[in-house]
Amino acid sequence: MKVHLKQIPPEGLHLEGEEDCLIPELEAEEVRCVGPMQYKIDIGVSEGSLWANGSLKQPVELTCVACLEKFAHDIKVPAFALHTELHGPETVDLGPFMREDILLNLPAHPRCDREGGRVCKAAAVTLKIASESEAKREHDWEALDKLKVRK
Repeated sequence: MKVHLKQIPPEGLHLEGEEDCLIPELEAEEVRCVGPMQYKIDIGVSEGSLWANGSLKQPVELTCVACLEKFAHDIKVPAFALHTELHGPETVDLGPFMREDILLNLPAHPRCDREGGRVCKAAAVTLKIASESEAKREHDWEALDKLKVRK
């Protein structure tokens, strides 16, 4: 997303819209964009610097690390902030800065049940196995209670 500095009024500029996916190279890493990045940002110029703040949202498809199923997830950057010095060009590309914040908010170990809207199949199986083994297991202290110690 390129911003022309001459089009920013002294009081700043509010921009809302959509941009193409900024992280297409991550498809090899099982991260696939399923829609455009949405942004709502305020931009301004002050004392030879450009500032911007707002929010970003990129819908992606990830693979759950537990059950290996694909699921939809929104990478949200609720507090996008930028302050950079201006060095001559009339346009500034905000894309690399937005891309960096999206990558920083990408979950390192994505789980399909992370936001509570879904139950992960792997977690359900683990809980079932744990509850079955708990039911079959004797109480840990029973063996010690049977122990006869001489005094």
